[in-house]
Amino acid sequence: MKRRPSVLVVDDDSGMRLGMSRTLERGGLEVTRCEDGRSALAALQARNWHAMVTDVRMPGLDGQQLLSQALELRPRLHVVMVTAFGTVEDAVMAIRRGAHDYLLKPFAPEALLAAVRRALDTARRSGSSSETDGYEPPLIGRHPQFRELLDQAERAARTDATVLITGESGSGKEVVARFIHRHSARCRGPFVAVNCAALPPELLEAELFGVRRGAYTGADRDREGHFERADGGTLLLDELGDCPLPIQAKLLRALEEKAVVPLGAGAPRSVDLRVIAATHQDLVRSVAEGLFRQDLYFRLRVIPLEVPPLRERPADIGELARHLTRQIARSLGRPTPRLSREAIARLARHPWPGNVRELRNVIERAVILDRHGEIGAEDLFLDAWDSPREPDRLEPGMTIAQAEKRLIEQTLEAAGGNRTRASKMLGISVRTLRNKLRTFREQGGAVASSADQVP
Repeated sequence: MKRRPSVLVVDDDSGMRLGMSRTLERGGLEVTRCEDGRSALAALQARNWHAMVTDVRMPGLDGQQLLSQALELRPRLHVVMVTAFGTVEDAVMAIRRGAHDYLLKPFAPEALLAAVRRALDTARRSGSSSETDGYEPPLIGRHPQFRELLDQAERAARTDATVLITGESGSGKEVVARFIHRHSARCRGPFVAVNCAALPPELLEAELFGVRRGAYTGADRDREGHFERADGGTLLLDELGDCPLPIQAKLLRALEEKAVVPLGAGAPRSVDLRVIAATHQDLVRSVAEGLFRQDLYFRLRVIPLEVPPLRERPADIGELARHLTRQIARSLGRPTPRLSREAIARLARHPWPGNVRELRNVIERAVILDRHGEIGAEDLFLDAWDSPREPDRLEPGMTIAQAEKRLIEQTLEAAGGNRTRASKMLGISVRTLRNKLRTFREQGGAVASSADQVP
């Protein structure tokens, strides 16, 4: 039996420590908790770990100090920093010191799990397998459009051509990219995924192309970028539509020359890799609006693939739901509950704005709360979608701005105020949602929402 990835969780707040641990354990990971930096260092000396999640503000040895000492002790450790007092400067410093990712409290459970999974993906870049040890959404479906997508992906995998995958948030773009990698001649090389919307522009260049020692204050060692880490394998540039224009120019040069110039390096370094780009954005519109380079768009769109949204293939939902139920129950170490006929029918009626990712979350909740070995329609908690409130409906004569504001209000309410979940339902990035909310506030029309929380 394959050993689960191990994660060390460090936080002096017992409630936060327990909440993060339970989130990661539900994701199928092996978790050990530490209450401070000293105990974490002792744990690191005792054994190797795949990843570490640590708070920044802790008494004694704080998170930044722990990060430096942990990487000296375990150079291949991948660290995710979390804090309630973070700023962009703190994030920049953490990444420059070697952190893999940085989260600001409060955050949604899925945001933490996604960050740790990205760290684990990078940690697995060496070795022959590109498979994830934890959850990976399945490519299951009989819908003609979906079968055509798989056929095109298989044919694309036989080449080394650049692939552009488009589709709504949560529809499975990264899963298609992994499918292509697994079926390609590069399957024994690393699969590296980077979310281009997750990092501020001042960090993205270093993360993509790497840093050489002395490039800036705090760069005390060489650090590989994602292009170098993916050498010999496949690099997924996820949410590329949110990439800033200056970085787009450097991406185009790297693709054309098959070489990168790390920050602080004098000469380019050749890389041999296959690039797959993915986005939920309409890149044709972005090109027309001057937000995306036309030459980069054509360079990426050698083989275009579009992932259909889940609502367009309702006949596949039952099979997907049963597969996810078995997979999640197995990861939790409990018997697989049966999905009733009424539950399958209820799932088929749901609009699934969050696509397969949302379906997985609904099934996971139902499996965790199951007590009788059967999941009924009432156990899915989807009734809120059946009866939208009359006053909140869009009306003729509303301006586009008013309609957009009302749609965001409704989505935030449906997501329980969780911005991360709402952004996925809307098909936009968290950063875009945050900017829109700021605009509403400046216009005097604040949108009420509660902050994202880890249970």
